Amino acid sequence: MRKVIGIGETIFDIIFKNEQPTAAVPGGSAFNGIISLGRLGLPVTMITETGNDRVGQTIKQFMADNGVDNSHVCVYENGRTAISLAYLNEHNDAEYSFYKDYPNARLDVEWPEVNKDDIVMMGSYFVLNPVLRPKVKEFLDYANSREALIYYDINFRSSHSSEAIKLYATILENFEYASIVRGSTEDFYNMFNLTSPEKVYKQEVSFYCKQMLCTDADGDISLFSPLVTKKYKVNKIETVSTIGAGDNFNAGIIFGLMTEGIRREDIASITEEQWNRIIQHGQAFAAEVCKSLNNSISKDFAKNYGR
Repeated sequence: MRKVIGIGETIFDIIFKNEQPTAAVPGGSAFNGIISLGRLGLPVTMITETGNDRVGQTIKQFMADNGVDNSHVCVYENGRTAISLAYLNEHNDAEYSFYKDYPNARLDVEWPEVNKDDIVMMGSYFVLNPVLRPKVKEFLDYANSREALIYYDINFRSSHSSEAIKLYATILENFEYASIVRGSTEDFYNMFNLTSPEKVYKQEVSFYCKQMLCTDADGDISLFSPLVTKKYKVNKIETVSTIGAGDNFNAGIIFGLMTEGIRREDIASITEEQWNRIIQHGQAFAAEVCKSLNNSISKDFAKNYGR
């Protein structure tokens, strides 16, 4: 059976509203999507790292409780599990303060087995970080050689925009590995100083990867692929927190790829009708996660989804 493998950071989010802590949940860009897919009963595993501390133990147990294989988590002795303080503004968007204490040796972990048409979900600064890049590249080369479908969520925050030029070659290398590239208009602006999804696709992405999705908060979703170029309207909803919205859009897309039976060799020939259904899953997952302070879809939503 095909499985989904996430690779990315794990962090413990403490969420503030009106300057008061209101929730504390494990998070991370690929992690949030993997938890949702685990709740849906898909075979999922996560390559990540935590400290050997109370927070790290909580995160590993959270993974196990949600059907995620946690046997490929690097648990380091020197250092502590990363924590973020997420302050929700009047629009329920988060501003972050990160607290990280990593050791020198990182991601010392055995890779999970990757088989043909398994889906690898990667993203954020984690897969660009020069400290981690040799290990990340080793895994991507392995996954690529095993003919996995690789989904790249850029998730490039403004705090790293000053590094965009230095990281440019690594970014393009990730595009080359990717079967699908997904980014937000904010990601692309931070990375390329471009605001037009069309220009991003034509100037930066299409030479390396022919499939690109661009989200724009509550604006249109833009799709670019060999057979279909299209914009999708996003329904306006009342939000509790937008943390995890993009991560769960990714989870919905991957869920759609799995349910449609899309394999690596099928990516370029996905029809408009198939894309419509796939993107509908992404929208449904993103909308659901915005209705609570959780970073992933709820267990009730997962239990009843599609039934």
